[in-house]
Amino acid sequence: MQPKLNRLGLGGSATPSPPSSPLRNSPRVHRRTPKLGAAVRPPPPRSLVQRVTGALLSLLLRRQGVFLFAPLIYVGLIIFCMGTISLESMPRIISRPAQGSLYHSPQLYRRLKAEMDADNSTDALATIWKHSYKGGTWQPCINMSTNELPESHGYIYIEANGGLNQQRTSICNAVAVAGFLNATLVIPNFHYHSIWRDPSKFKDIYDEDYFIQSLKNDVRIVDKVPEFIMERFDHNMSNVFNFKVKAWAPIEFYTNFVLPKLFEEKLVRISPFANRLSFNVPTPVQRLRCLANYEALKFSVPISTLADKLVSRMREKSANGKYVSVHLRFEEDMVAFSCCIFDGGEEEKKEMNAARERGWRGKFTKRGRVIRPGAIRLNGKCPLTPLEVGLMLRGMGFTNNTAIYLASGKIYKAERNMGPLLEMFPFLQTKESLASAEELAPFKNFSSRMAAIDYSVCLHSEVFVTTQGGNFPHFLIGHRRYLYGGHSKTIKPDKRKLAILFDSRNIGWKALKRQLLNMRMHSDSKGIERKRPNDSIYSYPCPDCMCLYNKTEAPRTPQKADSFNQTII
Repeated sequence: MQPKLNRLGLGGSATPSPPSSPLRNSPRVHRRTPKLGAAVRPPPPRSLVQRVTGALLSLLLRRQGVFLFAPLIYVGLIIFCMGTISLESMPRIISRPAQGSLYHSPQLYRRLKAEMDADNSTDALATIWKHSYKGGTWQPCINMSTNELPESHGYIYIEANGGLNQQRTSICNAVAVAGFLNATLVIPNFHYHSIWRDPSKFKDIYDEDYFIQSLKNDVRIVDKVPEFIMERFDHNMSNVFNFKVKAWAPIEFYTNFVLPKLFEEKLVRISPFANRLSFNVPTPVQRLRCLANYEALKFSVPISTLADKLVSRMREKSANGKYVSVHLRFEEDMVAFSCCIFDGGEEEKKEMNAARERGWRGKFTKRGRVIRPGAIRLNGKCPLTPLEVGLMLRGMGFTNNTAIYLASGKIYKAERNMGPLLEMFPFLQTKESLASAEELAPFKNFSSRMAAIDYSVCLHSEVFVTTQGGNFPHFLIGHRRYLYGGHSKTIKPDKRKLAILFDSRNIGWKALKRQLLNMRMHSDSKGIERKRPNDSIYSYPCPDCMCLYNKTEAPRTPQKADSFNQTII
């Protein structure tokens, strides 16, 4: 018998299937079946609200619209609850500044002073430098030229700007460029800077005769432009063509643009000339930089004579002939420029605002500029105070009888700020305390000459401590590497870590000292760093200005340099 087709057109049994069981949770299912003969109670009458609510729920469940309306229901309930709770009963969220964003070093010093004073167990000067090259030692090896110089292509006149060490950069770069172009270099002229306010000339700061003599086989140098050249320009330097060279210009710029003009005019001017040559230059150009910076530039006789006296006096005042030099940048202009907040309150705030307006008119009050002192401190950009320098050095193991030479300008609020440092290091000296008024008189009103004295005394210290960066420590670090076998013997603290350490409310003296000793060891390992491609030879003389010798190998005599003009031009 042919099976009957169901309505879907599928074959199957003619016997109909029983209806499926209702869903267990269906609202249509009766939960309880009354017994036979029992009286059935009618449901109580429902109010209008119940009927509307039931209809809505039925609609939502049937259409599964609960997923659509659930967020609206949730928000409505939150608003309803917020309206029934008093804001006064809500817990308050207190915002606390990040650790390290505030200047709390005075509180730390007061808390740890007694424990610090009782701790003189370690003598850092006796054990400070342990890291060394395993393969040998670094020694200066700048090749000396004995070649006769070819005929000059003309004269280069440069104007150096900035302070003492920015001017030093200009001088060394000028020597390199003049040698590269086979030009005669006129002794650089120094700008009178609005901040440094020093009218000193080259010969007032450096030994001019020694400079010319040291470079005579590499670069021709004269103290002024010859008259027959100046006649072409009516004896007026402003009539000379002036190149505006961009910062860190490649050496090819001088070949492509300066050299043709030099051939044509026989005299060119470059002003200003600070940082106008790339660090990445050919080896012969780098050699001239090394020669100028480390060999040819020596301070004038008056400066070097007084500096030698101060070095001797510092060694005499030290128990073992060794002393620590600290470059402290806490002058008013540095404190103002940093935009950091210390512990001077409203008086400090007013003074710093006035100092910023005097020195950098409108720079810090531009519309839209936001200054965040806490973020500046956390980023390690605040200058260390004298108190913080003392805390750091005591934590690094320097006892209170350590001889310290302080290189700095006029300290901001010196009467108040220098007190804690002198308590921690009573044998601290400055050039003003070491030299008599008569000895300092020739240099007193000349900032660059005073900086040169500080530079010389720091150069010969057993330890140099830099606190804020800048050209002064960068040059010193490199110069000390050149003198001390490739090791800078410099402590360069991590000021981000210091900001957090000095803002620690519960740290003890032993824990603080352990952290600072680790920081000192890190400076030791970093002291022997070599120059990378874009680093400066003024900070990293290895390997461009120095050679690595094996322990059993005697340093070689500097070799004769190749002909510069044959290799470059």
